[in-house]
Amino acid sequence: MEFEVKQTGSVFYIRLPDNSKAYLKYKVENSIMYLIETYTPPPYRGIGLAKMMVDKAVEYAAKENLKIVPECSYAIKYFIKNNDKYRELLADKYKNMNIESLIEYYKQRLEYEKQKSGKE
Repeated sequence: MEFEVKQTGSVFYIRLPDNSKAYLKYKVENSIMYLIETYTPPPYRGIGLAKMMVDKAVEYAAKENLKIVPECSYAIKYFIKNNDKYRELLADKYKNMNIESLIEYYKQRLEYEKQKSGKE
C-alpha cells in the first residue's frame, strides 16, 4: 500500500483505505512548531504512518525555518531515535537536553497521555 501525507493549517494526515485517518496535530506560534498529538487507527499501527507524518512535519519546519517543540510522546521518541540528524531543528530547551533528559521527558509525556486517555 502506498500512503500520502497531506497537510492543513493544523494537521498532517493520511487518508486510509477504510476512509479513516491517521493524523499529527500541530500548531505554529512565533516561529515554533508544536507537535501536539499523533494518532493512527489500530488496524494501521506498526507500519510507519506516524513516522511518515513526523518526517513531513520535520521537512516542513526545516523549509519554513521553524523550531520544533515535541509535545506528544511519539514525536519525542522520534527525536530520541534521530538525535544526531534533527537535533538542530528542536527549540533551544529541547536541543540543549542530553539524551537521558529527553528519555525522561518522553516517559513523563507517555504517562500523561495514558492518564488523559484513561488507560493504565
